Amino acid sequence: MTETTYATERLDHLGIVAGVCHEIGLIEQIDACIGPTKRKVSVGEAVQAMVINALGFVGRPLYLTPEFFDNKPVDRLIRAGLEAEDLNDDSLGRALDQLYASGVTEVFGQVASHALKVYGIAHRFYHLDSTTFSLHGEYEGDNEPEAITITHGHSKDHRPDLKQAVLSLVCSYRSRLPVWLEALSGNEADKTRFPKTIKAYVDQLDEGETTYFIADSALYSQKNIQELSQVKWITRVPATLKAVQTLYQELEPAHMRPARAKGYRIAELCSTYGGVRQRWLVVFSAAAYEKEAQHLQQQVAEEYQEATKALQRLKKREFDTVEEAEQRIDELREAWAYHDLTYELAPVPHYGHRGRPRKGEEPERLGWQVDEGEVTQDQETIEQTRRSKGKFVLATNELRAEEMSADKLLEDYKSQGESVERGFRFLKDPLFFADSLFLKKPARIMALLMVMGLSLLVYALAERKLRTQLAEHDEHIPDQKGQPTQRPTMRRVFQMFEGIDVLLISTATGTERQVLNLDPVHHKILKLLGPYVQKCYLIDT
Repeated sequence: MTETTYATERLDHLGIVAGVCHEIGLIEQIDACIGPTKRKVSVGEAVQAMVINALGFVGRPLYLTPEFFDNKPVDRLIRAGLEAEDLNDDSLGRALDQLYASGVTEVFGQVASHALKVYGIAHRFYHLDSTTFSLHGEYEGDNEPEAITITHGHSKDHRPDLKQAVLSLVCSYRSRLPVWLEALSGNEADKTRFPKTIKAYVDQLDEGETTYFIADSALYSQKNIQELSQVKWITRVPATLKAVQTLYQELEPAHMRPARAKGYRIAELCSTYGGVRQRWLVVFSAAAYEKEAQHLQQQVAEEYQEATKALQRLKKREFDTVEEAEQRIDELREAWAYHDLTYELAPVPHYGHRGRPRKGEEPERLGWQVDEGEVTQDQETIEQTRRSKGKFVLATNELRAEEMSADKLLEDYKSQGESVERGFRFLKDPLFFADSLFLKKPARIMALLMVMGLSLLVYALAERKLRTQLAEHDEHIPDQKGQPTQRPTMRRVFQMFEGIDVLLISTATGTERQVLNLDPVHHKILKLLGPYVQKCYLIDT
């Protein structure tokens, strides 16, 4: 008589991740780009394993992928016939090499484009930005001619001591759905790269499609806006431009009209900066003004304390000449943004002997010291600076107000915080596998950045689909506080699926599987996410 045995495998939320991967054909799309490899684990399967590992949020590096999958239903999550030990460092590393060889941007673009078609997502507005990933260790140049350079550059992580790589993303409007990705060298500058990225993305779109790109002030320069005549753009105008500084001083909030967005006032005008006809929108934010004005007040107070201390030190110092004293005073003045110094210099005679000098004795030399000095506030500069607080200027080459009103221009720009910036925060989550950027080959770093982008794509697609289905069916699920919501984060949903196991019952006639611990809210979520996800949880549809 054969004994019945029991075993369990952890499924948790990974069935949701795998279901979305299956729905968008992640494996098939990548393998079609790469071609046959005659290996047990195809490149697409290796990538899906890395995506599932990343969205497991366990902070486990890639070389421990077999350990991650050791107690998981690999046949459900990836493909029947695969085992955890097949997903080893060698198979994943070779997959990264082949992704690089096929072009990480091109492969990502193909997968993302297909995924958006599967989900019926189409937008004309896109957000563009870049971020940096700091890397430890030494990185030699790759033999691959197109590989990026891991080097020092402007660090958005505030780690100028570390070398880095740059990741540029184009995300779909008001979402963190990445539609285009580029892995770049650590010293790549946004100002020179942004127009190239936009052109590369536009080249693969359908002809005649009007697209709008939203970016920060790095995009705005005479050269860039002249080159980007084939697309519509919305960007912030650098505050360093003289025309912007003049507007800050001349345009008072009282002379601006209330915007549709609460707490904002706006004023619209025309510009031909760089020889390009465009609309400028001066924006004043009351909340930003209060915060920035308070910060200015703090800066002025702190500088006054430092300036007072510097004056006391200056009074104790003797200079050989008047010119030397005045040079030092001018250096201090230049270092102060909001203060000035009034002073008098007094001679310090030296007679070459101790004691009081004799009557009528001439000193051997004269030194010079600050006798009277006072730190004063530069009220004009402080007031000019205060007038600029809470203000910024937006620009667009969309001249038709009926296509984009001033209020919509502001709303579209503000939506960047809901889009690509949220994507970057997701990618830099400590539990994500950003720490796996230990790879020593720049080519593999590029491929891994692409896999990270695919992970963001899968996560964002799942979140968008669930929110859309909840709204369409007028359904709700509980949030962290137990309150009903139609806009849950996918991270919250993943937490709700903790403890979902697969029970394996093995007998002489075969192995039966049952998914344990699914309750009504789980079933509701799985039904809304669709048959591909339900199948991963052994639910017939």
